[in-house]
Amino acid sequence: MIDIGLVLQTDPPASEVVDLMVRAEELGFTHGWTFDSHVLWQEPFVIYSRILERTSRLLVGPMVTNPGTRDWTVLASLFATLDDMYGPRTVCGIGRGDSAMRVQGRPPTTLARLESSIEVIRGLTAGDAVDLGGTDVRIPWVREGAPAVPIWVAGYGPRALALAGRCADGFILQLADPYLVEWTIKTVRAAAAEAGRDPDTITMCVAAPAYVTEDLAHGRDQTRWFGGMVGNHVADLVTRYGASGVVPEELTGYIKGREGYDYSHHGRAGNRSTDFVPDEVVDRFCLIGPAAAQRERLAELESLGVDQFAIYAMHDGRDATIEAYGTSVIPRL
Repeated sequence: MIDIGLVLQTDPPASEVVDLMVRAEELGFTHGWTFDSHVLWQEPFVIYSRILERTSRLLVGPMVTNPGTRDWTVLASLFATLDDMYGPRTVCGIGRGDSAMRVQGRPPTTLARLESSIEVIRGLTAGDAVDLGGTDVRIPWVREGAPAVPIWVAGYGPRALALAGRCADGFILQLADPYLVEWTIKTVRAAAAEAGRDPDTITMCVAAPAYVTEDLAHGRDQTRWFGGMVGNHVADLVTRYGASGVVPEELTGYIKGREGYDYSHHGRAGNRSTDFVPDEVVDRFCLIGPAAAQRERLAELESLGVDQFAIYAMHDGRDATIEAYGTSVIPRL
């Protein structure tokens, strides 16, 4: 059965985020994720501690953190501390960084730096000594042989997908287009096999807005922001690969009308800098419609190898959609 996760932004009050995650566990959600952009939203790791304290099964983590705004050893200590306090219930979703970096006027970090950070975070959370620029570093209070925090890599382009296949415990794709889901999963699995890994050991997670509604037009307007958010990453791919065909046109074609992006409205309905996203892309990238339609799309994603679908719940139907998933989707998957 496909797992269902919930992704929230850490808008104040933090107590509301915690309450929603508690309710999500009650409704059968398996994972509680948040954005990690500490300038735009409140500090998520503080909030994770409260979520873990009030739940018993929910796995929590960032979707996604990055090795540019956060020191690698600090990240490792954060995850190790939470797991020591509440058991192994964290997941490190990580990528190159978008809003967390760009809102400070900094570009996303390199894939090489991302890969190096994964090795360090994994080693330190397992109680191992790691080499940091010629200095051996170990967290002394983490027992040797402790379970390393699972690290799930987010990405879109061929090099990021290859990285995920080489070294990630999980892969996060932030869109739900079946064609692109199939392409990315096959690419990650091929990279894993080439690296001598068992591709089936990599957890495949798709994250995208879901809106349970009969009013498709309204649902599209409330989730159009997501295409703009994805477009930030796609623009980087177009700059790198151009029209070479290395990246499918189904991913890159829609940003031709993109004229910029306003991070002050990042991840929010009504972001005017995402008006270029057409309805067709919203329908491909997101899950919009009644519960039956949601179940049908989830079954398709599962057939393509998706292990978890994580709902971005940033729209005016947030609470109703969470409840609808708990009553009409999760029990019937």
